Amino acid sequence: MSDDQEGPIPLRIANKKAYVWDTEDVARIRSQYRLCGVLSGTLPHLSQQNVFLGLPLLLQPEEAVLLVELGAAILIDDPSAHAKPSQTQLAKWDSDQQENIKSQIAAVETKNAKASLEPGRALTEEALRKRKEREERRKALAQAAAAQAQEESEASLFGDASTAPAVPPSTDAGPSTPEVDPPPSSSAIPYTITVPGPSSSLDWYNPHPLHSYSSIDSARAAGVWEYPSNLEERARCGVFRGLWEQGYYMGVGIKFGGEYLVYPGDPLRYHSHFVATVIESPTSALRPMEIVAHGRLGTATKKSHLLCGWDDEKKEVSYLSIEWAGFG
Repeated sequence: MSDDQEGPIPLRIANKKAYVWDTEDVARIRSQYRLCGVLSGTLPHLSQQNVFLGLPLLLQPEEAVLLVELGAAILIDDPSAHAKPSQTQLAKWDSDQQENIKSQIAAVETKNAKASLEPGRALTEEALRKRKEREERRKALAQAAAAQAQEESEASLFGDASTAPAVPPSTDAGPSTPEVDPPPSSSAIPYTITVPGPSSSLDWYNPHPLHSYSSIDSARAAGVWEYPSNLEERARCGVFRGLWEQGYYMGVGIKFGGEYLVYPGDPLRYHSHFVATVIESPTSALRPMEIVAHGRLGTATKKSHLLCGWDDEKKEVSYLSIEWAGFG
């Protein structure tokens, strides 16, 4: 299917940041436009939240600008696109939630009913563990009572029987019938509240056409988007697009001392070859210490450091790579 048939990708803007909430749009951005972004959402019931992340996909400002300039995406003022829901819409939302809860409870009750027909297989590991703990507590109480009774019996033989404390009622230490918890009532059965990820599933969400912008200038005029707003940001956008047009993938390069990591292919398959630093203009000063630092850092990380000079008048980029070399 062509891009025209698929339509522009909605980039939902909140706090001047561009997010992508649809998995198909994320796949399309990566496969067709070689842009990766960064997953920033948490995944439920997953402990390592700093390693495995989910939707939404957070795009770098340069990636969002590139997509809009290519005509592949539109910017949506997401907070403004959420209108105040009507009473009818709220009633429908509540009804759908209640139906979902009832279906979950019915499924659990059906499962419990089937399990009760096979009591030998109905006990889970947790139930077996609790049963074992109960038996151990009964055994410990019985042993303690027996020891106390023995001590009091000896005291009655060698001392005054009237001063001996009364023997507490003994606890039956013999085998007992396993305790079976009563079936939970409907109010005690846990259920999940489903919150939709993309706002497009909400009846009161309407991003078109008042809150959608097909150009950077129109979004800037509406106060929705500001990037690029100065020479530094224009230089970053120009360098990013220049490298992208040569077929490279770009990632965040701050961990390696630059603006971008430059990959020859998809980052899932390749290591980056360059760490790119953006120089705002051909006349910008660059100290010798910076050149040495970039060269040595690039060599230590097995990458070449790429100095990318942006000419704002000619709208051109010049490149210079640095590698540390031994002498003598």
